[in-house]
Amino acid sequence: MVDIRKEYERWVKCALEDPDLVEELKDISNDEKKIEDAFYRNLEFGTGGLRGVIGAGTNRMNIYMVRKASQGLANYVNKKFPNNPSIAVSFDSRIKSTLFAHIASEVFAANGIKVHIYKELMPTPCLSYAVRELNCSAGIMVTASHNPSKYNGYKVYGSDGCQITTQAASDILSEINALDVFDDPKLGDYDAFIKEGMINIISDDLYTKFINRVKQESLLVDEKLDKSVKIIYSPLHGTGLKPVTRILKESGFNNIIVVKEQEQPDGNFTTCPYPNPEIREAMQEGIRYAEENNADLLIATDPDADRVGIAIKDGNEYRLLTGNQVGVLLFDYICSLRIKHNKMPKDPIAVKTIVTTDMVKKIAEKYGVQIVEVLTGFKFIGEQIGLLEAKGEEERYIFGFEESYGYLSGGYVRDKDAVDGAFLIAEMFAYYKHQGISLVSKLSELYKEYGYFSNYLDSFEFEGSSGFNKMMSIMEKVRNQITSIGKYKIVNKIDYEKGVNGLPKSNVLKLFLDNGTSIVVRPSGTEPKLKIYTSICGDNFENNDKTYQEHINDVKVLLK
Repeated sequence: MVDIRKEYERWVKCALEDPDLVEELKDISNDEKKIEDAFYRNLEFGTGGLRGVIGAGTNRMNIYMVRKASQGLANYVNKKFPNNPSIAVSFDSRIKSTLFAHIASEVFAANGIKVHIYKELMPTPCLSYAVRELNCSAGIMVTASHNPSKYNGYKVYGSDGCQITTQAASDILSEINALDVFDDPKLGDYDAFIKEGMINIISDDLYTKFINRVKQESLLVDEKLDKSVKIIYSPLHGTGLKPVTRILKESGFNNIIVVKEQEQPDGNFTTCPYPNPEIREAMQEGIRYAEENNADLLIATDPDADRVGIAIKDGNEYRLLTGNQVGVLLFDYICSLRIKHNKMPKDPIAVKTIVTTDMVKKIAEKYGVQIVEVLTGFKFIGEQIGLLEAKGEEERYIFGFEESYGYLSGGYVRDKDAVDGAFLIAEMFAYYKHQGISLVSKLSELYKEYGYFSNYLDSFEFEGSSGFNKMMSIMEKVRNQITSIGKYKIVNKIDYEKGVNGLPKSNVLKLFLDNGTSIVVRPSGTEPKLKIYTSICGDNFENNDKTYQEHINDVKVLLK
């Protein structure tokens, strides 16, 4: 067991480089609860790397924990790639992202590992692309994705450009756990390493190559588009501004208005405290712009530009589409154009997560596409592309998506790509608009053909050590004791912790009720939340909503 007070006192003596940490440690000196939360565990490292609240302590994101994680990763890379190891580095607009990226780069270089780092903030897909194009041993992206501003994080990528596997995460964690946070990381000077050539600034040519590669995802041949569509775009204070506006303008979409208040990088996310295009509050400024400019389409990307959300005009209002709705629209669009132009590969494959709408399966049946289901997290989609590539069958992959606004139509990167998503959405919108078809009417057409699928997500927060323990007890309760949800019996229960269909073991449960509803329960891998995914297919959306409300009320009883 960690002696929390002793570890706190050690940090007071040793954590002197960052004045913010010195001040915070002093401020919490008489608050045992805050000290406990900051030191009761080490910041968790997993397949998503690190993610946590910025601040002082072992359970926080700070320069010392970044150094420790980087030293562990450096040890792993040097063992696995003894000849000329290298690591690509990118970072977003979050508080201390640039600092953490430079600190990590110093540790890597001090360990004899060549570093390739972007000169300015760049999206997550650009990091994945750099790993593959520069033949790097690994990569890191300093970001906390769509989390609130108090968070930062550190995603780790393998040599395949995909977020690390469960085994790699376990091996790196073993290296990290063997280290002392203050004594063991090797240090150096960032500018000196640049002069020595150990840290290399990635050229603009690679960024341009990425943009041009995304353009190749277009499936259009001789179709006419209405590229005069008026697009409102918001990067939500993140990394998407340059790549998204560039690819759209170079592709002929010149009627673009950027949301001024959210245009520039801002780690405080002043206009959208929760910078996630999944939620209406984050999209509100963009909707205001759309209303004032009578725009056709609103596109917004999250801070590290791997997620993209949209709103479309529906009568006199702007309607936000869910990740599932955009996903089925894109999937149908991609399949129909591939068939039209004889570009559908033999035995095509699309990949979705277990919490993503099953409507995709119905569409796939029509077009003869095999659906592969994976655990929640786009890394598992990227892993499937890698498995196909290893067999020389990468061209079979035509699309992957998850309900949380992540899309990827090609294997050039191994993570979700909002640049690709925004580009395809704009083309799809302009393609249908030229034919006089709105995305609202297209979506209605798909529902009539395949069924009225509704998907709901509820998140319940469990902060601190007591909250974490509560979440774990709820999972055990659902796993071993619960046989019904309200009046509906559980007719099947899939426990992914046991390993299912070759998938990695994961603390996730999927419940199938006797009325056809499915419910997935899982702790978030990046936030102190328990997530509940409810999936219903009924005769209409109104009845689906009534059924959902009944279910979620019964679920809340279980969480007490």
